Amino acid sequence: MDKSEVMQWLERRGTRRTVEGLPHYGIEAKHAFGVTMGALLSLRKRLGKDHALSLALWESGWYEARLLAALIGDPQRVTRRQMNAWAASFENWGDCDTVCFHLFDRTPFAWEKVRQWSASSRPFVKRGAFALMACLALHDKAAPDKSFLALLPLIEKGAHDERNFVKKGVNWALRAIGRRNLALKAAAVTVASRLADSPQAAERWVGKDSLRELTSPAVTRRLAAKRSKGKN
Repeated sequence: MDKSEVMQWLERRGTRRTVEGLPHYGIEAKHAFGVTMGALLSLRKRLGKDHALSLALWESGWYEARLLAALIGDPQRVTRRQMNAWAASFENWGDCDTVCFHLFDRTPFAWEKVRQWSASSRPFVKRGAFALMACLALHDKAAPDKSFLALLPLIEKGAHDERNFVKKGVNWALRAIGRRNLALKAAAVTVASRLADSPQAAERWVGKDSLRELTSPAVTRRLAAKRSKGKN
């Protein structure tokens, strides 16, 4: 399928009900067909990896086309320029998180962009930094603990940002790092505890919400079982 055929496929499968439901989930998109993620994942299986098509779909500006672009892009062909350009055009948490989760965190430049984007004044670029942190914690199995420990100061600094989608990204990053293993959990809990005691509302929310999960019996049991099996 080429770009035209994919766009026609999306238009045929979109529904007004799905479009109207996007704001309920905090997603604002200028152009949306109303196609579910399940349908997009089904189409991804047919398309496979197609980086040229991925770039063309992103340029269309349509929400679902951009989600599909993330699903079929080749992380080894992604450039720094592409990452910066896409991040600058993120419209909402949906395209931001999907791109970070399915594509950008697998590129050679992910760790570099975490640091760069965390200093951005643009809300979804900055969220992208923390989404990448969370996705790296989930997917980069070879990364050493020290790489994630080095991100905690950025998280603590980012927690000061009161913008809703930024602070939620910060929270996601802190929880994901803390769920990686017991040592990182202890470090994340220390940061979360400091934030929970902050007089600043955004920091306090990030700290308390992260503590709620990281100190839960379910997380403690899972990490203990992981350690007993010899997995870090």
